[in-house]
Amino acid sequence: MAAAVASPSVELLVRDLEGFSIWTGPPFDNGQPKIKIPKVPCSSATFSEDGSRLMVIKPDGVISIFDCKTYKEIRSIQVPNFAAANISPRGTYLQTFQKQASPQEKNVTSWSVENGSCVHNFSQKNMSKTSWPSIRFSSDEAVACRLVTNEIQFFDSADLSKGFVSRLRVPGVAAVQLSKMPGSHVATFVPESKGVPASVQIFACGSDPSSQPLARRSFFRCSTVQLHWNYGSTGLLAVAQADVDKTNQSYYGESKLSYLTTDGAHEGLVPLRKEGPIHDVQWSYTGTEFAVVYGFMPAKATVFDKKCNPLLELGSGPYNTIKWNPKGRFLCLAGFGNLPGDMAFWDCTEKKQLGTTKAEWSVVSEWSPNGCFFMTASTAPRRQIDNGIKIFHHNGSLYFKKMFDKLFQADWKPESADRFGDISELVKSIGSLKIEETKAQGQGSKPSQNATKSNPVNPPQKSAAYLPPSARKAASVKAELFGGLDTQEMSKNALKNKKKREKQREKKAAEGASSGSNP
Repeated sequence: MAAAVASPSVELLVRDLEGFSIWTGPPFDNGQPKIKIPKVPCSSATFSEDGSRLMVIKPDGVISIFDCKTYKEIRSIQVPNFAAANISPRGTYLQTFQKQASPQEKNVTSWSVENGSCVHNFSQKNMSKTSWPSIRFSSDEAVACRLVTNEIQFFDSADLSKGFVSRLRVPGVAAVQLSKMPGSHVATFVPESKGVPASVQIFACGSDPSSQPLARRSFFRCSTVQLHWNYGSTGLLAVAQADVDKTNQSYYGESKLSYLTTDGAHEGLVPLRKEGPIHDVQWSYTGTEFAVVYGFMPAKATVFDKKCNPLLELGSGPYNTIKWNPKGRFLCLAGFGNLPGDMAFWDCTEKKQLGTTKAEWSVVSEWSPNGCFFMTASTAPRRQIDNGIKIFHHNGSLYFKKMFDKLFQADWKPESADRFGDISELVKSIGSLKIEETKAQGQGSKPSQNATKSNPVNPPQKSAAYLPPSARKAASVKAELFGGLDTQEMSKNALKNKKKREKQREKKAAEGASSGSNP
């Protein structure tokens, strides 16, 4: 059945102390991945957004670009005093930042990946999270822009050597966010200054960007903002964050969620039903729904449509993360970071919960490109111990687990969700593969070497849930009474108590027999 689904295979990039390697993605043969290419020593490895190129930074400061179809190195560039690098969404350009030897030195360079030539460079004193990469592209590379003092400069993305071809003046602008696909709009953030409230504005991109905003939203008590475009570039979610909560209810400050549309039809707050911070917000890949985790713990989670009407309540719990699968059907609600790692998996089409589990100490998490698997990873330097990868089915059941002495990175190779079949068919095909593998392993009279190893395809669900000692004791007693638990699964205390009771019964039986035999 799986052969009927014409879809590319998913792949994983895994980087440890020895470098990175590429694994074939799930479903795995015999429960284990295959290594597609051997390890390549490096200090960093990053896919382009479309998965066509892989940028690898090697220990000697050489930046190599690999073609992801063949994983052959197609370009190698060495940059003196190298500090940072970035690859454009479609792998067309490589951008590098060098430490300046003099204030006049042009230390930001854009390179053509195709021929390795320098196509544009300029001087930039400092680099920060908000200012890097210096030139930003929309996902389709239709628009390229750079934020400078009080204005946004737009480039011809097909030929950066022309320099900027137009500019949009926005006094006080501190951050910009290009729409994803199509690259048709840009959102700007201007912080509060001299009594004037902070603002988020949406402008149209083009050869001559309009100076008039298509939509605008003002904020009081706003220090920073997170900007989230939907797929389709029609709506923008803005999380406005204040450093201080005037109600003194939150140590982390105060946050509000606003929604703006490019047609100006909606500019206002999203109606949330619980007080407290905005923990996470994410658009569905359909671009018509978004999910929010919000409120004081236990946090509440809600799915809204593009008109901010609530579609589905996901309940409350120790959650701070939401992840939609690339098909826009399944959703993982989780609590990572300083939370214990609870995860709840939902089918948003059927509006039902599929399962719950736990992934403690997770640093990164993401759905596979085909939308059938969810991966969590505990990585260094955030976690110096218990590094490893876990892969779950779409319903939360554990499929694969591997531990490492040190794991620095675990990423799915990006693929367009459109290249994969319907999610229902994919899930059915993977389910049939799982059943066939189980039958094949159980039918043979003599187990193979692979079959003797512990197969993580279908681990027991009971290990995922924590039980306090009192509950474990009650479960053991119940199992002992009703025969629902093997002696191997019973706790030591339960076994000890069982043996003690058996001896007492034997003693009473012996005493009864002896008293009955006496005249």
